[in-house]
Amino acid sequence: MGMRCGIAVVGGNGSGKTTLARELAQKLQLPLVHLDVLYWRDNWQSAPDAEFQALLRAELQKPRWIIDGNIASTLPLRLTYCDTVIFLDFSRLRCLCGAVWRVIQNYGKSRPDMGGNCPERFDQSHLTFFKTVWNFNKNNRARYYKMIDNVPEVRCIVLKSRRQVKAFLRQA
Repeated sequence: MGMRCGIAVVGGNGSGKTTLARELAQKLQLPLVHLDVLYWRDNWQSAPDAEFQALLRAELQKPRWIIDGNIASTLPLRLTYCDTVIFLDFSRLRCLCGAVWRVIQNYGKSRPDMGGNCPERFDQSHLTFFKTVWNFNKNNRARYYKMIDNVPEVRCIVLKSRRQVKAFLRQA
């Protein structure tokens, strides 16, 4: 199979997946792929599922990459291609603060890690999004750990705080 290096960065929205992935990609000289770039089109419209799946598979089949993102349905597939998963398992308050801060920082603009033109905003859809962020651990934590545990050949690194992320990056 040759030298593969696939790192999946997962965790709740607002946990800092993109920031960690960006810094790690630069440090390790790995191509960086954001799931949101593959998934989103203008005005917060999602790509058709077949198109999104084809784009994701094309990236996963490359020999070296870091992919950050929180589209849970893609985790089993990403786990079959990666050799390392980094799970940012942060408290829901930390994730909610991160998600709110991201909207404030980017209000009215589309982030570079997003596909299409998806400006950040505060509206009803974002209130629903913040509720999803708040409930991520309750609804997903155990399922994520179970999916990761089902692939024992994949190294799993769990980071539970910004301090642990900084220490990890220093050692990477």
